[in-house]
Amino acid sequence: MHEIKCPHCGRAFKIDEAGYAEILRQVRDGRFEQELHERLELAARDKQSALELAQAKAAAQLQQAAAAKETEIAQLRARLEAGEVAKRLAITEAVSAIERDRDALKSGLQQARLEKELAEKALKERYETQLKDRDEAIERLRDMKARLSTKMVGETLEQHCETTFNQIRATAFPRAYFEKDNDASTGSKGDYIFRESDEDGTEIVSIMFEMKNESDGTATRKRNEDFLKELDKDRTEKRCEYAVLVSLLEPESELYNSGIVDVSHRHPKMYVIRPQFFIPIITVLRNAALGALQYKSELALARAQNADITNFERELESFKTAFSRNYDLASRHFQRAIDEIDKSIDHLQKTRDALVGSDRQLRLANDKAQDVTIKKLTRGNPTMAAKFRELEQAGPESAG
Repeated sequence: MHEIKCPHCGRAFKIDEAGYAEILRQVRDGRFEQELHERLELAARDKQSALELAQAKAAAQLQQAAAAKETEIAQLRARLEAGEVAKRLAITEAVSAIERDRDALKSGLQQARLEKELAEKALKERYETQLKDRDEAIERLRDMKARLSTKMVGETLEQHCETTFNQIRATAFPRAYFEKDNDASTGSKGDYIFRESDEDGTEIVSIMFEMKNESDGTATRKRNEDFLKELDKDRTEKRCEYAVLVSLLEPESELYNSGIVDVSHRHPKMYVIRPQFFIPIITVLRNAALGALQYKSELALARAQNADITNFERELESFKTAFSRNYDLASRHFQRAIDEIDKSIDHLQKTRDALVGSDRQLRLANDKAQDVTIKKLTRGNPTMAAKFRELEQAGPESAG
């Protein structure tokens, strides 16, 4: 048995061998662990010291490397800054050039835009004015149609044209004829006929007018084309040079609302107009005809001269025929008288000689009568006198 004293309380107690051995084992294990712990702590401190040393070395190396990098970075930054300055200078110059070109282009574009805007504005204003005028004209026509009955529409259009013409007749067309066509002897007639002649009576221009319209309440809609054939027939029968249809039909038609429409491809010298072009179409056709008036006058003069020559020749032939007939009768009478005288030749010789002499004198008188008659017939006829002078002058040349 072994006695063991507690180091803390001083109490002694006894243990057997096995317990004692166990306590020794525990004591040995405690020391071992303590020593192990101490050694571990020492190793840890050594490790920490080595780590701190390694960290210090690494920090020094890192600091050295960082210093080198800083130097290199500084050098690179200096080079970059120099390149950046050159780059900025180049960019500034390029931007300045671009801005100059842009400003010049912008100025040109602004000028072009301004000119375009002005042109568009002028064009817009012009078309707006034309559209406004046309809309007002259409509105007036529609208003007029709305206020008229179907029966009175055509008559009112005729009255409108007649009144419009009469308002300027005295000043613009003093020698013009503009009246209703009342001659239906050929089976049909137009509405109005316009004729104008010059001071010598030579016709300047002639126009057959037809006025057509229908109200909004008309059941059957008519077209302008429906009346062209009949109008051409009336123009031909009344011997008018032109034909004009004054129409309010097809009010929505862009073609007929645009102005004077030439339909000569359908019928010669024919036009379709709205009422507002009534006076202008007369003026246009009249002015065009005035250019041909000289040729018409010359043609009329030539026809008059031909008529003078024809009348002269006819009268001359009539005179010669009558004179020849009288001469033949006289000759036959003289011949019978001569026969009778021959039977009594002895006592009527002198009478026979006298009669024979009279026959010779009659022949001479006949020859003289030819010349005297021509001079007589040409006296007071300047046209024939001039023609015979031309014939006399042309005679020697023809003979040569």
